[in-house]
Amino acid sequence: MNGPMSANAGKFRLLHTMIRVLDLDKSIDFYCRHLGMKLMRRTDFPGGEFTLAFVGYGDESGETVVELTHNWGRREPYEIGTGFGHLAVAVPDIHGACGVMRAEGVTISREPGPMKHGQSVIAFIEDPDGYKIELVERS
Repeated sequence: MNGPMSANAGKFRLLHTMIRVLDLDKSIDFYCRHLGMKLMRRTDFPGGEFTLAFVGYGDESGETVVELTHNWGRREPYEIGTGFGHLAVAVPDIHGACGVMRAEGVTISREPGPMKHGQSVIAFIEDPDGYKIELVERS
């Protein structure tokens, strides 16, 4: 890496990724119940009419988390767009995880199986807003 930031680049880390959600409680339930994340914090911002909820697998001081942003008064679903790809979550038993999620009504948009041109076993699910989440089998 070249340029003035290269000396400090080793101290950089990814803090979170943010997605906008229509129903915050439904999204928190999805990420916590189906993906095993924990609600780290939830803060209302009345002046801006929005709420931020952070979910993840560990303390934000050392782990990357997902920021769920709920804009109050929003009635229409967000457009996912063509730039966002997906979040990825490691799971030890992809077939078992997909079976449980399917039974609970989670959309499985790609069944578990080998990745094209690779060895990894993957699947794709969708959260309540249609965001894609790649499940990657890792023991």
